[in-house]
Amino acid sequence: MKKPGLTGWIIIAMIAGIVVGLLIHYTAGAYWGEHFSDYMSVATDIFLRLIKMIIAPLVFSTLVTGIAKMGDTKAVGRIGAKTLAWFLGASLISLLLGFVVMNLVNLGSNLNLPIPDVSEAGKIENGSALTFKTFVTHVFPRSFIESMANNEILQIVVFAIFFGIATAAVGEKGKIFIRALDSLTEIILKVTGYVMHFAPVAAFAAVSAILSLKGPEILYTYGKFIGVFYLSVLFLWCILMGISYLWIGKKVFVVMGNVKDQILLAFTTASSEAAFPRLIEELEKSGCPKRIVSFVLPLGYSFNLDGSMLYMGFSSLFIAQAYGMHLSLATQLTMLLVLMLTSKGVAGVPRAALVVIAGTLSMFHIPQQGLLLLLGIDQILDMARSATNVVGNSLASAVICKMEGVLE
Repeated sequence: MKKPGLTGWIIIAMIAGIVVGLLIHYTAGAYWGEHFSDYMSVATDIFLRLIKMIIAPLVFSTLVTGIAKMGDTKAVGRIGAKTLAWFLGASLISLLLGFVVMNLVNLGSNLNLPIPDVSEAGKIENGSALTFKTFVTHVFPRSFIESMANNEILQIVVFAIFFGIATAAVGEKGKIFIRALDSLTEIILKVTGYVMHFAPVAAFAAVSAILSLKGPEILYTYGKFIGVFYLSVLFLWCILMGISYLWIGKKVFVVMGNVKDQILLAFTTASSEAAFPRLIEELEKSGCPKRIVSFVLPLGYSFNLDGSMLYMGFSSLFIAQAYGMHLSLATQLTMLLVLMLTSKGVAGVPRAALVVIAGTLSMFHIPQQGLLLLLGIDQILDMARSATNVVGNSLASAVICKMEGVLE
Protein backbone atom coordinates (compact mmCIF):
# COMPACT_ATOMS: atom_id res chain seq x y z
CA MET A 1 0.00 0.00 0.00
CA LYS A 2 1.39 3.36 -1.05
CA LYS A 3 2.07 5.78 1.79
CA PRO A 4 0.41 9.23 1.62
CA GLY A 5 2.55 12.07 0.26
CA LEU A 6 2.80 15.53 1.80
CA THR A 7 -0.63 16.48 0.41
CA GLY A 8 -2.20 13.36 1.89
CA TRP A 9 -0.70 13.91 5.33
CA ILE A 10 -1.80 17.56 5.36
CA ILE A 11 -5.39 16.59 4.45
CA ILE A 12 -5.39 13.90 7.16
CA ALA A 13 -4.04 16.47 9.62
CA MET A 14 -6.76 18.98 8.67
CA ILE A 15 -9.55 16.42 9.18
CA ALA A 16 -8.04 15.38 12.53
CA GLY A 17 -7.77 19.05 13.49
CA ILE A 18 -11.46 19.65 12.75
CA VAL A 19 -12.51 16.63 14.84
CA VAL A 20 -10.23 17.45 17.78
CA GLY A 21 -11.05 21.18 17.68
CA LEU A 22 -14.82 20.59 17.79
CA LEU A 23 -14.40 17.93 20.50
CA ILE A 24 -12.45 20.35 22.70
CA HIS A 25 -14.94 23.14 22.04
CA TYR A 26 -17.98 21.10 23.08
CA THR A 27 -16.50 19.09 25.96
CA ALA A 28 -13.83 21.24 27.60
CA GLY A 29 -15.59 24.61 27.88
CA ALA A 30 -14.42 28.10 26.92
CA TYR A 31 -11.61 28.26 29.52
CA TRP A 32 -9.87 25.04 28.44
CA GLY A 33 -10.64 25.74 24.80
CA GLU A 34 -8.70 28.99 25.08
CA HIS A 35 -5.78 27.23 26.76
CA PHE A 36 -5.80 24.48 24.13
CA SER A 37 -5.74 27.11 21.38
CA ASP A 38 -2.78 28.84 23.03
CA TYR A 39 -0.82 25.59 23.26
CA MET A 40 -1.62 24.62 19.67
CA SER A 41 -0.51 28.03 18.42
CA VAL A 42 3.00 27.14 19.62
CA ALA A 43 3.27 24.52 16.86
CA THR A 44 2.10 26.89 14.11
CA ASP A 45 4.38 29.65 15.39
CA ILE A 46 7.40 27.31 15.37
CA PHE A 47 6.64 26.15 11.82
CA LEU A 48 6.23 29.69 10.48
CA ARG A 49 9.40 30.78 12.28
CA LEU A 50 11.30 27.93 10.64
CA ILE A 51 9.94 29.02 7.26
CA LYS A 52 10.85 32.66 7.87
CA MET A 53 14.33 31.49 8.87
CA ILE A 54 14.76 30.15 5.32
CA ILE A 55 13.13 32.93 3.28
CA ALA A 56 15.72 35.74 3.39
CA PRO A 57 18.86 33.73 2.48
CA LEU A 58 16.94 31.76 -0.14
CA VAL A 59 15.53 34.89 -1.83
CA PHE A 60 18.96 36.53 -1.86
CA SER A 61 20.91 33.53 -3.14
CA THR A 62 18.39 32.51 -5.82
CA LEU A 63 17.83 36.03 -7.11
CA VAL A 64 21.54 36.93 -7.29
CA THR A 65 22.44 33.69 -9.08
CA GLY A 66 19.45 34.07 -11.40
CA ILE A 67 20.47 37.59 -12.43
CA ALA A 68 24.20 36.78 -12.68
CA LYS A 69 23.57 33.72 -14.89
CA MET A 70 21.57 35.81 -17.35
CA GLY A 71 24.87 37.40 -18.22
CA ASP A 72 23.87 40.94 -19.18
CA THR A 73 21.77 43.78 -17.83
CA LYS A 74 19.65 43.89 -20.99
CA ALA A 75 18.27 40.42 -20.21
CA VAL A 76 17.53 41.49 -16.62
CA GLY A 77 15.74 44.62 -17.83
CA ARG A 78 13.77 42.74 -20.49
CA ILE A 79 12.61 39.97 -18.17
CA GLY A 80 11.96 42.45 -15.36
CA ALA A 81 9.74 44.60 -17.59
CA LYS A 82 7.73 41.58 -18.77
CA THR A 83 7.39 40.32 -15.21
CA LEU A 84 6.18 43.62 -13.76
CA ALA A 85 3.74 44.13 -16.65
CA TRP A 86 2.23 40.71 -15.98
CA PHE A 87 2.06 41.39 -12.23
CA LEU A 88 0.31 44.74 -12.69
CA GLY A 89 -2.21 43.18 -15.06
CA ALA A 90 -2.95 40.34 -12.64
CA SER A 91 -3.28 42.78 -9.72
CA LEU A 92 -5.71 44.94 -11.68
CA ILE A 93 -7.86 41.91 -12.60
CA SER A 94 -7.89 40.73 -8.97
CA LEU A 95 -8.91 44.11 -7.57
CA LEU A 96 -11.56 44.66 -10.24
CA LEU A 97 -13.06 41.24 -9.56
CA GLY A 98 -13.35 42.04 -5.85
CA PHE A 99 -15.08 45.36 -6.56
CA VAL A 100 -17.44 43.91 -9.19
CA VAL A 101 -18.52 40.95 -7.03
CA MET A 102 -19.17 43.10 -3.97
CA ASN A 103 -21.19 45.62 -6.02
CA LEU A 104 -23.29 42.77 -7.40
CA VAL A 105 -24.02 40.92 -4.15
CA ASN A 106 -24.02 43.97 -1.81
CA LEU A 107 -23.20 41.72 1.16
CA GLY A 108 -22.44 44.49 3.65
CA SER A 109 -25.95 45.89 3.73
CA ASN A 110 -27.56 42.44 3.93
CA LEU A 111 -25.59 40.93 6.80
CA ASN A 112 -26.67 43.57 9.37
CA LEU A 113 -23.48 43.08 11.37
CA PRO A 114 -23.25 44.96 14.70
CA ILE A 115 -21.00 48.00 14.68
CA PRO A 116 -18.16 47.57 17.22
CA ASP A 117 -17.45 50.08 19.96
CA VAL A 118 -15.51 53.14 18.84
CA SER A 119 -13.07 52.53 21.70
CA GLU A 120 -11.85 49.40 19.93
CA ALA A 121 -10.78 51.28 16.84
CA GLY A 122 -7.34 51.97 18.25
CA LYS A 123 -6.42 48.32 17.71
CA ILE A 124 -6.32 49.00 14.00
CA GLU A 125 -5.24 52.62 13.74
CA ASN A 126 -1.70 52.01 14.96
CA GLY A 127 -0.92 49.97 11.84
CA SER A 128 -2.65 52.17 9.27
CA ALA A 129 0.07 54.67 8.33
CA LEU A 130 0.78 53.14 4.93
CA THR A 131 1.18 55.91 2.35
CA PHE A 132 2.73 56.03 -1.11
CA LYS A 133 5.67 58.05 0.28
CA THR A 134 6.21 55.48 3.03
CA PHE A 135 6.17 52.66 0.51
CA VAL A 136 8.66 54.30 -1.88
CA THR A 137 11.19 55.12 0.84
CA HIS A 138 10.72 51.71 2.45
CA VAL A 139 11.66 49.93 -0.77
CA PHE A 140 15.32 50.91 -0.47
CA PRO A 141 17.22 49.31 2.43
CA ARG A 142 19.22 51.34 4.93
CA SER A 143 21.16 48.20 5.75
CA PHE A 144 21.25 44.84 4.03
CA ILE A 145 21.80 43.12 7.38
CA GLU A 146 18.75 44.86 8.84
CA SER A 147 16.66 43.81 5.81
CA MET A 148 17.77 40.18 6.21
CA ALA A 149 17.09 40.22 9.95
CA ASN A 150 13.57 41.63 9.47
CA ASN A 151 12.73 39.48 6.41
CA GLU A 152 12.02 42.61 4.37
CA ILE A 153 11.51 40.78 1.07
CA LEU A 154 11.25 43.81 -1.19
CA GLN A 155 14.41 45.42 0.27
CA ILE A 156 16.29 42.15 -0.17
CA VAL A 157 15.08 42.01 -3.79
CA VAL A 158 16.36 45.54 -4.47
CA PHE A 159 19.79 44.79 -2.98
CA ALA A 160 19.98 41.42 -4.75
CA ILE A 161 19.26 43.04 -8.14
CA PHE A 162 22.14 45.49 -7.69
CA PHE A 163 24.38 42.75 -6.31
CA GLY A 164 23.51 40.29 -9.09
CA ILE A 165 24.18 42.80 -11.87
CA ALA A 166 27.48 43.81 -10.26
CA THR A 167 28.50 40.17 -9.81
CA ALA A 168 27.92 39.48 -13.51
CA ALA A 169 29.84 42.64 -14.44
CA VAL A 170 33.09 41.64 -12.63
CA GLY A 171 33.42 38.53 -14.78
CA GLU A 172 35.51 35.56 -13.64
CA LYS A 173 35.85 36.69 -10.03
CA GLY A 174 32.08 36.93 -9.78
CA LYS A 175 31.66 33.32 -10.94
CA ILE A 176 33.45 32.10 -7.80
CA PHE A 177 30.85 33.80 -5.64
CA ILE A 178 28.00 32.50 -7.81
CA ARG A 179 29.19 28.91 -7.33
CA ALA A 180 29.22 29.50 -3.58
CA LEU A 181 25.67 30.89 -3.69
CA ASP A 182 24.57 27.90 -5.77
CA SER A 183 25.86 25.63 -3.01
CA LEU A 184 24.09 27.79 -0.40
CA THR A 185 20.81 27.44 -2.32
CA GLU A 186 21.14 23.65 -2.42
CA ILE A 187 21.82 23.54 1.32
CA ILE A 188 18.83 25.75 2.13
CA LEU A 189 16.55 23.64 -0.06
CA LYS A 190 17.75 20.56 1.85
CA VAL A 191 16.90 22.35 5.12
CA THR A 192 13.50 23.15 3.61
CA GLY A 193 12.89 19.44 3.06
CA TYR A 194 13.50 18.82 6.75
CA VAL A 195 11.17 21.67 7.77
CA MET A 196 8.39 20.39 5.49
CA HIS A 197 8.15 17.19 7.53
CA PHE A 198 6.64 19.39 10.25
CA ALA A 199 3.93 20.83 7.92
CA PRO A 200 1.14 18.31 8.79
CA VAL A 201 1.68 18.99 12.51
CA ALA A 202 1.37 22.74 11.88
CA ALA A 203 -1.79 22.19 9.80
CA PHE A 204 -3.37 20.09 12.56
CA ALA A 205 -2.48 22.69 15.20
CA ALA A 206 -3.81 25.64 13.17
CA VAL A 207 -7.18 24.04 12.35
CA SER A 208 -7.81 22.54 15.81
CA ALA A 209 -6.85 25.80 17.55
CA ILE A 210 -9.30 28.02 15.69
CA LEU A 211 -12.18 25.53 15.96
CA SER A 212 -11.64 24.88 19.67
CA LEU A 213 -11.73 28.62 20.31
CA LYS A 214 -14.52 29.74 17.96
CA GLY A 215 -16.49 26.53 17.55
CA PRO A 216 -18.61 25.73 14.49
CA GLU A 217 -19.98 29.28 14.48
CA ILE A 218 -16.73 30.39 12.86
CA LEU A 219 -17.89 28.27 9.91
CA TYR A 220 -21.39 29.75 9.57
CA THR A 221 -21.62 33.14 11.34
CA TYR A 222 -20.11 34.81 8.32
CA GLY A 223 -20.88 31.87 6.05
CA LYS A 224 -22.28 33.95 3.23
CA PHE A 225 -19.27 36.27 3.21
CA ILE A 226 -16.83 33.37 3.30
CA GLY A 227 -18.78 31.47 0.63
CA VAL A 228 -18.93 34.37 -1.81
CA PHE A 229 -15.25 35.17 -1.23
CA TYR A 230 -14.19 31.56 -1.86
CA LEU A 231 -16.29 31.41 -5.03
CA SER A 232 -14.62 34.64 -6.17
CA VAL A 233 -11.21 33.08 -5.44
CA LEU A 234 -12.06 30.04 -7.58
CA PHE A 235 -13.29 32.33 -10.36
CA LEU A 236 -10.01 34.28 -10.15
CA TRP A 237 -8.07 31.00 -10.43
CA CYS A 238 -10.05 30.20 -13.60
CA ILE A 239 -9.31 33.64 -15.04
CA LEU A 240 -5.58 33.38 -14.30
CA MET A 241 -5.40 29.84 -15.68
CA GLY A 242 -7.39 30.89 -18.76
CA ILE A 243 -5.08 33.82 -19.52
CA SER A 244 -2.02 31.64 -18.87
CA TYR A 245 -3.47 28.97 -21.18
CA LEU A 246 -3.27 31.47 -24.04
CA TRP A 247 0.50 31.54 -23.52
CA ILE A 248 1.48 28.06 -22.35
CA GLY A 249 -1.46 25.86 -23.35
CA LYS A 250 -1.91 22.56 -21.51
CA LYS A 251 1.26 23.27 -19.53
CA VAL A 252 -1.07 25.16 -17.16
CA PHE A 253 -2.36 21.85 -15.81
CA VAL A 254 1.17 20.45 -15.45
CA VAL A 255 2.22 23.48 -13.38
CA MET A 256 -0.91 23.34 -11.20
CA GLY A 257 -0.44 19.62 -10.65
CA ASN A 258 3.18 20.02 -9.59
CA VAL A 259 2.56 22.89 -7.16
CA LYS A 260 -0.60 21.46 -5.57
CA ASP A 261 1.27 20.52 -2.38
CA GLN A 262 2.53 24.07 -2.00
CA ILE A 263 -0.92 25.54 -2.68
CA LEU A 264 -2.37 23.32 0.03
CA LEU A 265 0.48 24.19 2.39
CA ALA A 266 -0.13 27.91 1.88
CA PHE A 267 -3.85 27.32 2.42
CA THR A 268 -3.54 25.38 5.68
CA THR A 269 -0.87 27.64 7.22
CA ALA A 270 -2.42 30.89 5.85
CA SER A 271 1.05 31.89 4.68
CA SER A 272 2.21 32.04 1.07
CA GLU A 273 5.77 32.32 2.44
CA ALA A 274 5.47 28.74 3.71
CA ALA A 275 5.26 27.52 0.11
CA PHE A 276 8.11 29.62 -1.30
CA PRO A 277 11.16 27.39 -0.65
CA ARG A 278 9.77 24.26 -2.36
CA LEU A 279 8.01 26.23 -5.10
CA ILE A 280 11.28 26.78 -6.95
CA GLU A 281 11.91 23.02 -7.16
CA GLU A 282 8.37 22.23 -8.29
CA LEU A 283 8.47 24.86 -11.04
CA GLU A 284 11.79 23.42 -12.23
CA LYS A 285 10.05 20.04 -12.55
CA SER A 286 7.42 21.81 -14.68
CA GLY A 287 10.09 22.86 -17.19
CA CYS A 288 10.87 26.36 -15.90
CA PRO A 289 14.63 27.12 -15.85
CA LYS A 290 15.93 27.95 -12.40
CA ARG A 291 17.57 31.21 -13.51
CA ILE A 292 14.17 32.62 -14.59
CA VAL A 293 12.20 31.25 -11.64
CA SER A 294 14.83 32.57 -9.23
CA PHE A 295 14.24 36.04 -10.63
CA VAL A 296 10.45 36.02 -11.05
CA LEU A 297 9.34 34.35 -7.79
CA PRO A 298 11.02 36.77 -5.33
CA LEU A 299 9.56 39.70 -7.29
CA GLY A 300 6.18 37.97 -7.25
CA TYR A 301 6.22 37.67 -3.49
CA SER A 302 6.48 41.46 -3.31
CA PHE A 303 4.45 42.60 -6.32
CA ASN A 304 2.05 39.81 -7.28
CA LEU A 305 -0.31 39.16 -4.38
CA ASP A 306 -3.41 38.26 -6.41
CA GLY A 307 -5.33 36.73 -3.50
CA SER A 308 -4.58 39.67 -1.22
CA MET A 309 -5.63 42.11 -3.98
CA LEU A 310 -8.99 40.36 -4.39
CA TYR A 311 -9.52 40.46 -0.62
CA MET A 312 -8.64 44.15 -0.33
CA GLY A 313 -11.17 45.24 -2.94
CA PHE A 314 -13.75 42.82 -1.55
CA SER A 315 -13.39 43.91 2.09
CA SER A 316 -13.09 47.67 1.52
CA LEU A 317 -16.46 47.80 -0.24
CA PHE A 318 -17.99 45.37 2.28
CA ILE A 319 -17.13 47.68 5.18
CA ALA A 320 -18.45 50.74 3.34
CA GLN A 321 -21.71 48.88 2.64
CA ALA A 322 -21.96 47.77 6.28
CA TYR A 323 -22.07 51.44 7.29
CA GLY A 324 -24.55 52.33 4.54
CA MET A 325 -22.00 54.41 2.61
CA HIS A 326 -22.53 54.65 -1.13
CA LEU A 327 -19.27 55.07 -3.06
CA SER A 328 -19.47 56.50 -6.56
CA LEU A 329 -17.77 54.79 -9.50
CA ALA A 330 -15.06 57.47 -9.57
CA THR A 331 -14.40 56.98 -5.84
CA GLN A 332 -14.18 53.21 -6.28
CA LEU A 333 -11.71 53.57 -9.16
CA THR A 334 -9.61 55.93 -7.04
CA MET A 335 -9.70 53.40 -4.18
CA LEU A 336 -8.61 50.70 -6.62
CA LEU A 337 -5.54 52.72 -7.68
CA VAL A 338 -4.67 53.49 -4.05
CA LEU A 339 -4.81 49.79 -3.17
CA MET A 340 -2.64 48.97 -6.21
CA LEU A 341 0.10 51.28 -4.92
CA THR A 342 -0.04 50.78 -1.15
CA SER A 343 -0.23 46.99 -1.29
CA LYS A 344 3.09 46.48 -3.06
CA GLY A 345 5.96 45.17 -0.99
CA VAL A 346 4.06 44.20 2.18
CA ALA A 347 4.18 40.43 1.63
CA GLY A 348 6.36 39.84 4.70
CA VAL A 349 4.13 41.85 7.07
CA PRO A 350 1.81 39.69 9.23
CA ARG A 351 -1.82 40.30 8.24
CA ALA A 352 -0.51 42.82 5.70
CA ALA A 353 -3.87 43.02 3.89
CA LEU A 354 -5.58 44.25 7.07
CA VAL A 355 -3.00 47.01 7.49
CA VAL A 356 -3.38 48.15 3.88
CA ILE A 357 -7.18 48.14 4.10
CA ALA A 358 -7.06 50.15 7.34
CA GLY A 359 -4.94 52.82 5.67
CA THR A 360 -7.26 52.92 2.64
CA LEU A 361 -10.41 53.23 4.77
CA SER A 362 -9.04 56.30 6.54
CA MET A 363 -8.23 57.97 3.20
CA PHE A 364 -11.89 57.62 2.12
CA HIS A 365 -13.37 58.52 5.53
CA ILE A 366 -14.82 55.07 6.10
CA PRO A 367 -14.86 54.11 9.83
CA GLN A 368 -11.78 52.02 10.48
CA GLN A 369 -13.46 50.12 13.29
CA GLY A 370 -15.46 48.36 10.59
CA LEU A 371 -12.35 46.30 9.92
CA LEU A 372 -12.94 44.64 13.29
CA LEU A 373 -15.99 43.01 11.73
CA LEU A 374 -13.64 40.81 9.71
CA LEU A 375 -11.01 39.98 12.33
CA GLY A 376 -12.92 36.94 13.60
CA ILE A 377 -12.86 35.24 10.19
CA ASP A 378 -9.61 36.70 8.84
CA GLN A 379 -7.76 33.42 9.40
CA ILE A 380 -10.15 31.55 7.09
CA LEU A 381 -10.01 34.33 4.47
CA ASP A 382 -6.22 34.49 4.75
CA MET A 383 -6.01 30.79 3.91
CA ALA A 384 -7.72 31.36 0.54
CA ARG A 385 -5.76 34.47 -0.39
CA SER A 386 -2.42 32.86 0.56
CA ALA A 387 -3.16 29.87 -1.70
CA THR A 388 -4.16 32.27 -4.50
CA ASN A 389 -0.88 34.16 -4.16
CA VAL A 390 0.95 30.87 -4.77
CA VAL A 391 -1.22 30.05 -7.81
CA GLY A 392 -0.66 33.51 -9.32
CA ASN A 393 3.10 33.47 -8.87
CA SER A 394 3.47 29.90 -10.18
CA LEU A 395 1.54 30.65 -13.36
CA ALA A 396 3.38 33.95 -13.80
CA SER A 397 6.76 32.16 -13.63
CA ALA A 398 5.72 29.67 -16.32
CA VAL A 399 4.34 32.41 -18.59
CA ILE A 400 7.51 34.52 -18.31
CA CYS A 401 9.59 31.43 -19.17
CA LYS A 402 7.41 30.92 -22.25
CA MET A 403 7.80 34.59 -23.25
CA GLU A 404 11.56 34.09 -23.06
CA GLY A 405 11.32 30.92 -25.13
CA VAL A 406 12.89 28.71 -22.45
CA LEU A 407 9.90 26.75 -21.13
CA GLU A 408 10.66 23.07 -21.67
